Amino acid sequence: MQSRRFHPDLWRQVDAQADLVPQICGPIDLAATPERFTTEPSSDAMGFGEMTADIMADAPLIEMMSAYTLMGDGVADAYAARMEAFGFRRLIDMLETACDKGIEAVADAPPELAAFIADMARKPDWLDMDLIAEGARIERNQYAHLVPFAIRGAFLATFLNKYSALPMALTGALSDKLAAKRVHETATFFTLTVMPGALERHGAAFKAAAMVRLMHSMVRFNVMRRQGVWDSAVYGVPIPQVDQMPAGQIGSFLIAFKALRQGRETFTLAERARIEIARYRCFLLGLPEPLLGDSPRAIARLMLARQATLRSAYDEETCGALVRGTMTTELSHDRTLLGQIDRELERSFSKAFFIRQFLQGDTARAGRMGVAYGARDRKLALLAAGRIFSQVRLYDALARAPGIRDMADRRLVRKLEGLLARYGRADFTSDGETYRPAHG
Repeated sequence: MQSRRFHPDLWRQVDAQADLVPQICGPIDLAATPERFTTEPSSDAMGFGEMTADIMADAPLIEMMSAYTLMGDGVADAYAARMEAFGFRRLIDMLETACDKGIEAVADAPPELAAFIADMARKPDWLDMDLIAEGARIERNQYAHLVPFAIRGAFLATFLNKYSALPMALTGALSDKLAAKRVHETATFFTLTVMPGALERHGAAFKAAAMVRLMHSMVRFNVMRRQGVWDSAVYGVPIPQVDQMPAGQIGSFLIAFKALRQGRETFTLAERARIEIARYRCFLLGLPEPLLGDSPRAIARLMLARQATLRSAYDEETCGALVRGTMTTELSHDRTLLGQIDRELERSFSKAFFIRQFLQGDTARAGRMGVAYGARDRKLALLAAGRIFSQVRLYDALARAPGIRDMADRRLVRKLEGLLARYGRADFTSDGETYRPAHG
């Protein structure tokens, strides 16, 4: 039974979804707590069990997590529901035009599209675009040198729980080809957000965020309109807001936890810039502002509350297939000697990154999932780490050198442009005709 003591306005928003987007939320019992939500501390709380008891005793926080477990993306969902009238391709074309040229450039634009663009274009009170630009400048170093080697490992972490992984499995992303496409789309989106000016209203990252939101809403729409595909009593709302948190906030969580471990309740100036670009990135993706903490403790508590209230469950048919498909896919087809070396280094480093950051170093557990990590992988991961972090340290030093900083930043931008070309064009679409029924 849901507790509805502390957040009456939020619960009214939850209930209103049945009327606002009946194609998606009409069949869902929004008054019932789905099986995926638990008030028993999850053993999967990211290895920070010592904080879990205090978080689980915070009744308003846990109730908020319960509500957002049943919350989709109102404006994007309403636009996706117009697929019945406009069709899959037309919805995408209109959104792209509205992002590029403004809503006035879309002939006979439906009101749902205007509301969608207006929601993304509004400026929250805390937004400081100069700070966002500084955060992007700082993050470019990581995205040029670390992210290409770590993205596969970070992506694997999204498949550790059957309740949150199921939508990816339903969309047919179990094959090597589709797994590579989703990894590259993820890398493309996050890399775009650190390019100069990309988060401005008509920037490439603003448009990419709109496309990602529509893709998630299309998944919700397609899942709910087909019989026998989705069990809402078990899984609740497809891709609820709480499941948007890990991808957008994991970097912020690690920064926040480092600060707390050092006894700090505030961020340094550089950390604040990185936190703010992450907050704005998540805002554009539709995450409600109450889920976007602005202090080390608030960020840590929100992320741990999300993880602790997600019932722990690893399903071999769903999670295992996604892990194996992502682990075996080829992310690069560069046949030069350097390209082949990079492929070997990337695969081993991504395993090490996944095991260390998300499995607390448990190689045996990784092996049971299909991520074998042996002596050869350890050697290659160390070689990759040496190369990655020497470059990161070099560019960190250059960023502090007067007269060289701007030149080094331009070099990073060129590197990122090369990576974006390698990742290829990101479609950010979800075609319901490829979906398959759920099992288990």
